Amino acid sequence: MTRRVAPGAQDGRGSGPHPLVRLFEAIEPEDMASLLPHHTTMRALRLAMGHRPGNAAPIRHEERDPEFVEKIVGAARWLGRNWFRWDLRGIENVPAEGAALLVGNHSGGLMVFDTFFTWLAIWDGWGPERALYGLGHDFLQWDPMFRKYTGKFGAVPAGHENAERVLEQGHLVIVYPGSDLDVFRPWKERARVVLGGRRGFVRLALRTGVPLIPVVTAGGQEQVLSLYRGETLARAMGLDRRLRSKVFPVSISVPWGVTSGYFPYLPLPSRITTSFLPPVEWDDLGPADSEDEVTVLRCYRTVERLMQDEMDRLYADRPPLLGRLGRPRG
Repeated sequence: MTRRVAPGAQDGRGSGPHPLVRLFEAIEPEDMASLLPHHTTMRALRLAMGHRPGNAAPIRHEERDPEFVEKIVGAARWLGRNWFRWDLRGIENVPAEGAALLVGNHSGGLMVFDTFFTWLAIWDGWGPERALYGLGHDFLQWDPMFRKYTGKFGAVPAGHENAERVLEQGHLVIVYPGSDLDVFRPWKERARVVLGGRRGFVRLALRTGVPLIPVVTAGGQEQVLSLYRGETLARAMGLDRRLRSKVFPVSISVPWGVTSGYFPYLPLPSRITTSFLPPVEWDDLGPADSEDEVTVLRCYRTVERLMQDEMDRLYADRPPLLGRLGRPRG
């Protein structure tokens, strides 16, 4: 299959309304207010206190809406060119068809633009029919407003059952093992890949036999100045039990100054690079090896090392904060 490039992908322009306007038009008017920082924070607090809707149907991958995804990636394309100077590398390492498991590091605190750029890379590289699904935090299911839209985007609750169901149908799945430990890592660790010792993705790849493709994002953690994760605070507040979060992060952000990392912010224009590495395939291993802890740990360390080596290369000559100036690579 020949790689496809969507209209406007090269220059970030297209006909019709502005990409950001098209995205906002896809959100129902009554939900727009829910996106304001204080509303988002209050909903998170209610969830932390155990106030969760009990009648929300589980998000299923069949809810994916290509028209909605197109609006998301259109906005990401414009932001990538005009704000983040997005740099894409290695998209040819993603197979044009068939199932594959993508494993990424996560960046940006609450504003995970690395996710949107990964969706954009697949959309522009292989077309709308090459569906990508993400395993997301339970918050996406618990929060009524996010529940309404994340299914349309292609996010499903994290879990092997959901992942295997999507992979069986020949689609792409991306998982961020480091989750909160990775996305809220402090500034001094911005060039570190944090998978948190979570090895479920290795077991999933071995059990299903699909290729595993590491995805490394550099620069995303420079959107905001994270001070510390707040793991001790999270334990004291019982957040692991209440919100399945091991951190209560503190950051310096625009326009709030020092605040909780769970508060939405205006991202700094850090240059973001997304790099897809060649597939990792363990031809000598099979489903039974997914139960062997020594084998799983060895495979985990292989992926972790490959991702950290790529992060080191991307940061080798990168100035702090804004990254290298100039036109991004195509």
